Amino acid sequence: MAIEIITEKCVGCQACLSACPFGAISMEGKLAVIDFDTCNLCGACVDSCKFDAILLRKEEAVAQDISAYKGVWVVAEQYRGDIQSVTYELLGKGRELADKLGVELCAVLLGKDICEKTDEMIHRGAEKVYLVDSPELLQYQNEPYSKVIIELINEYKPEIVLCGATSTGRSLIARVAVKINAGLTADCTSLDIDQEKGLLLQTRPAFGGNIMATIICPNHRPQMATVRHKVMKEAEVDTSKSGEVIKKVYNDNMLSSRTKLVNVIEEEGSTVNLSEADIIVSGGRGLSKPENFALLHELADALGGAVGASRAAVDADWIAYSHQVGQTGKTVCPKIYISCGISGQIQHLAGMSSSDIIIAINKDPDAPIFKVANYGIVGDLHEIIPVLTKKIKSILA
Repeated sequence: MAIEIITEKCVGCQACLSACPFGAISMEGKLAVIDFDTCNLCGACVDSCKFDAILLRKEEAVAQDISAYKGVWVVAEQYRGDIQSVTYELLGKGRELADKLGVELCAVLLGKDICEKTDEMIHRGAEKVYLVDSPELLQYQNEPYSKVIIELINEYKPEIVLCGATSTGRSLIARVAVKINAGLTADCTSLDIDQEKGLLLQTRPAFGGNIMATIICPNHRPQMATVRHKVMKEAEVDTSKSGEVIKKVYNDNMLSSRTKLVNVIEEEGSTVNLSEADIIVSGGRGLSKPENFALLHELADALGGAVGASRAAVDADWIAYSHQVGQTGKTVCPKIYISCGISGQIQHLAGMSSSDIIIAINKDPDAPIFKVANYGIVGDLHEIIPVLTKKIKSILA
């Protein structure tokens, strides 16, 4: 083991027992014994022993040969054959990163009967598409998807792998990173290249969104990141572009799973998808009570938009979590974002500040939301929103 008690030196002083923060040491007679299942190898017991009776062996890290890793990969996300828009956002940013590095941009597409979707990847900038088309990959499942991507990475060795920070992407890429011993930066809001060192600069909110941390991975490849939906612009479509499709076939063992997908139940309701909406009307604590969200629903319906909410409104059970916009909710980038009774704390701004036009309604003239708003209305939202809704309905009629 990496740590051991030297029996000839241990005098049973028990100093190591109180020093161990994990309770991994006990006494058998006058000899200290380590529970290796509990031990965290922190070394606190070593420092506490005055008789040098505890030996902790530290292995030297072996540097990975990263010279063979080239290219930027985007893991495409599809649902029932439809490519999700976060993939196009990643291809747009991936094209920019690949150009700075002077390498290829590639996409990885897994699913069933999706061969024709490779053209969409190529028209959005991918020079190569690694395609795995199999009935077993119809619906996303952790094991087969992760095993296939691990195999592809080990074979073709990309230097950067990007994936959407969606429920699927987060589940998938974390498993891949662990298996290939790579670092992973989650929920990135910005990506760039250090031109001098050729490293991926991965920026994400930290400490509850109070600071932005830029993370690098200099010693291991690939450099891996998940990127929030709607924080980057989609790649433009250019049907004149051409590329190569590399179709891979794997055996049943690779595509097997210990779990079985029984059924997928679609969420009921006619609400507009918040992440895809061009217009969003969001409410916060200033609405005073949950019933007042009806004002926002009426305005959103008139505009053909969706209803969002701040964390405060969700935490108060005024509206479902699926409507939450912000650091711990959804990141949105609509053409118009109307903020109603939301003060504009940094956690909320992290989820909507990329909106094309921000309209803020708040009775507090010093609310932080006005610092990012293109248009601001200082006043009582309960009076303003009904008038605004009525005017919009009359114009549209």
